[in-house]
Amino acid sequence: MVNVIDEIEEKIEEGEEAIKEIAEKVVGKVKKVKKASKPKKEKEDDDSESLTPALVKAAELESVMPDLERKKKELFEKAKKLKEKIVAEAITSEELKEKVKGKKRGEMLVPLEEYVKSGIYLGTKVVTPQMKQFVYRRRADGLAIFNTDIIDEKLKEGIEYLSKFDAKDVILVCKRQAGWKTAEMFGKITGIKVFSKKYPAGVLTNTQLTEFFENELTIVCDSWLDKNALNDTLNVHKKILMVCDTNNFPKDADQIIIGNNKSARSLGLIFYLLARGFCKAKGINIDNIPDIDWWTSEEEKGAEMGV
Repeated sequence: MVNVIDEIEEKIEEGEEAIKEIAEKVVGKVKKVKKASKPKKEKEDDDSESLTPALVKAAELESVMPDLERKKKELFEKAKKLKEKIVAEAITSEELKEKVKGKKRGEMLVPLEEYVKSGIYLGTKVVTPQMKQFVYRRRADGLAIFNTDIIDEKLKEGIEYLSKFDAKDVILVCKRQAGWKTAEMFGKITGIKVFSKKYPAGVLTNTQLTEFFENELTIVCDSWLDKNALNDTLNVHKKILMVCDTNNFPKDADQIIIGNNKSARSLGLIFYLLARGFCKAKGINIDNIPDIDWWTSEEEKGAEMGV
């Protein structure tokens, strides 16, 4: 029995030694694996760091690409709509041009080229609600553009309206310097009293003034600059023929003429057509009316014409 126990103990000791030996081998191998794997891990880490910007870029693109595609699509749609709008405006402009050109020459007061040359079709950047109906588009710089066909029609109406009055019952007020020369020529030809440079306060309302003037119609060139004459005319309940740009309010006018009332060329053309039309209607000789080039020129021609 003792021998058996001794044998068992011996085997156990041998087993422990074997186990210990095996354990030492395993530990040794593990250390070797760790040692061998450490540089590799560092290398992997290094590779990861070197690829980080590219990976970040790729990761970012995966997130933003849907938004970029959406924005690209939106921009494309906007560009498409803008192109359609520009084409539509171009077509509208061409149609208007063809419509005007399509008229018989005798139907227009002057050829289209004269309207274009004078700049009468150029409005301002401000468009009042009442004047919006006469505008057909805006330029790239924001200036509103009058419908040239309507300019011609309104001038005809203005001439017809003015011709209902006698020259002695009409006054024209033009405070804007650009219109002084041609306004005075208009008065000389038609016999209509003209107030250029300055409008005498109360001349239409104060009967005590020696220069008091009782009229039936006042031609106002710009309701903003000529507001005193406009208000006096309204106070005495007389009629108003008003030249209206896109920034004017025509609500107080009995009849309007539309067009650029800021430039000498445009005002000159308006005065020329009014003078010519009035004289024809009243049977006044129009041979002494300067030709259209004089009215639409910005040169100093007052002296040579006796103004």
